Amino acid sequence: MKYDVILSGVGGQGVLSVSAIIASGAMAEGLNVKQSEVHGMSQRGGAVYTNLRLSDKTIYSDLIPVGGASLILSMEPLECLRYLDYLNPEGQLLTSSNPELNIDDYPDLGTLLGKIRSLRHAQVIDARKLALEAGSGRAANMVLAGAASKYLPLNAETMEDYIRKIFQHKGDKIVEINLKAFHLGRRSQ
Repeated sequence: MKYDVILSGVGGQGVLSVSAIIASGAMAEGLNVKQSEVHGMSQRGGAVYTNLRLSDKTIYSDLIPVGGASLILSMEPLECLRYLDYLNPEGQLLTSSNPELNIDDYPDLGTLLGKIRSLRHAQVIDARKLALEAGSGRAANMVLAGAASKYLPLNAETMEDYIRKIFQHKGDKIVEINLKAFHLGRRSQ
């Protein structure tokens, strides 16, 4: 089994938190994991992405080849389009419908979402709406993690354990908001 994931977004959207939850869960379940991250100007809203490779066999490179990604998980619609060449023809694309308007010439959202929805195996989720329902707009990344959990070769319960571990230092309320967002994401499809 081999499962390659590209996670993308912009600084502050929680790309690295989601990547850490998936990677930690995969290791806890006995899978091999390789990960690489790019934080380009992330503190200023710049692009952030990770290559996350999961396998039950040895992984020799942390980079996903063109056409090799099983899943693109994007916190922001424009960022998912950057990595389409990496998606396997049978791969799944999940993205939030909510843009991060961090550039002056951000494309028309309707046109952008129309292009994404026309792609095979693409799913657009109103992650912000579900995150607000969970209790915080900042939990949109956990909504998307929940949606992705249906495709990942991990148990959802293992991911929930790592959500608790990552957020426990912020208190029980934050943990519960993020878990609720995760569950709303799982049910969103």
